[in-house]
Amino acid sequence: MFSCRNCRNPIALRHDLLSKAFIAKSGQAYMFAHAMNVVLGNKEGKQLMTGLFSVCNIYCSKCGENLGWKYVRAYEARQSFKEGKFIIEKARILKEYA
Repeated sequence: MFSCRNCRNPIALRHDLLSKAFIAKSGQAYMFAHAMNVVLGNKEGKQLMTGLFSVCNIYCSKCGENLGWKYVRAYEARQSFKEGKFIIEKARILKEYA
């Protein structure tokens, strides 16, 4: 399980981890199929390294920490696999062991 580094609120499960090959503001980021205990921010258009997307920031539901973003829509067909997925910055989460 992955938790918010700030307050240890559970954010994502290990089996939902899809990729570790993403880059965010703070450096390495992970792509997850699902995230929990997050609040979605306002939707906005953003030009990212791989194209234009509609995204919304995601925040920890307990402490409000900005964790990353959710892909809402990809404007290029080859990037559509990202729609509905969550990008969470590695620096903002902890890997918890059960």
